[in-house]
Amino acid sequence: MEVVRRLRPPERYAFAVSVRPLLVPKHDPCGRLGDDGLWLAMRTPAGPASLHLARAAGDLIATGHGPGAEWAADRADAIAGLRDDPGDLPTLAARHPLVARLAKTFSGVRLPATGQVFPRLLRAVLEQKVTGKEAHRSYRAVCRHFGEPAPGPAGLLLPPDPAAVAATAYWEFHPFGVEQRRTETLLRAARVADRLERCADAAEATTRMTALPGIGPWTAAETVRYAYGDPDAVSVGDFHIPNTVAWALAGEPRGTDARMLELLEPFRGHRGRVCDLLALGGIQAPKFGPRMPLRSFARF
Repeated sequence: MEVVRRLRPPERYAFAVSVRPLLVPKHDPCGRLGDDGLWLAMRTPAGPASLHLARAAGDLIATGHGPGAEWAADRADAIAGLRDDPGDLPTLAARHPLVARLAKTFSGVRLPATGQVFPRLLRAVLEQKVTGKEAHRSYRAVCRHFGEPAPGPAGLLLPPDPAAVAATAYWEFHPFGVEQRRTETLLRAARVADRLERCADAAEATTRMTALPGIGPWTAAETVRYAYGDPDAVSVGDFHIPNTVAWALAGEPRGTDARMLELLEPFRGHRGRVCDLLALGGIQAPKFGPRMPLRSFARF
């Protein structure tokens, strides 16, 4: 089955920058972004699907493949970030010259909303307390282990089935570089994935997720930012973001979560978006000390 839909993006819409966060850097078994546009595999309520988004003469052509093609095509504008409305961001951004400049520079960037919680939660749990390289390596290994071919011609894998994840013993994740603590968090989330997917909004999803042992504000925010397109989701507990915010907004080389939230308060409603703007602008606090080492749990 194939369903095609034509979308009209806003002026200055930055397609690649908007959708890139949906994929793990360098290689994602469940998606691809290239000259031919974005390919994204998904498990929809109607069945497996692949969505292709491609620019065409100023429009965006969305093509759904597979049993879930219609669901994917109907959701395509949200996945592309076209349902995201920056609203009063320019007014709020004017409260700080750097934020105002970045908001203007990246005015074409929109926040995607996939409408799917578990795939993003899987990635967020794997990213807990480890380097990005470690987490992404584990993510690829998990996806390949549970992988099922996705519909369509892109050769993608579907995201892991929560039921299959929930039925797996924790020690089977060791070869993927995931220790017992993160694995057990992931298994708990997989067992209630259906309830998580039925949440009406980011607030309800955050409440349900943080009620699970092992899932805190950071993991919830990393999930709802892209599952629901929540522009106010702040990743409290992040290793870098408090320092970045403190440096960018107050010239302080180090910041706590409390200080970060204090500095972001004038931008409430778009606090997560402001953090994204700082990242897009390449803003970084001064670095001190050695880098966090890469580790492997595969032989534990």
